[in-house]
Amino acid sequence: MANYAGVSNMSSDTLSVAEKISVTLTPVSVAAATCAEQSFAVTGLQVGDFVDVSPPGITAGVSPVLARVSARNTLTVTFINPTAGALVPLAGVYNIQINR
Repeated sequence: MANYAGVSNMSSDTLSVAEKISVTLTPVSVAAATCAEQSFAVTGLQVGDFVDVSPPGITAGVSPVLARVSARNTLTVTFINPTAGALVPLAGVYNIQINR
């Protein structure tokens, strides 16, 4: 097992393939005091991909906390809203780091 700049890959001595894409997402309202998953079509994603999502900005009170590939070509993002009212996460271009 090799280590590269703090990254280890348990299955081989090679690094995983990483790719960055940008997609326009339009999340819907997240109810008060909850976490909610929302799914978006993103071409090219594969089950087993590790994804990291960066939104175009943050709407006060609601933020993405988790992202995963739930099915082929499907990005699922969990948003948290700890406030007392429903809020809509910011729509726009989200940057997605894909590690495969």
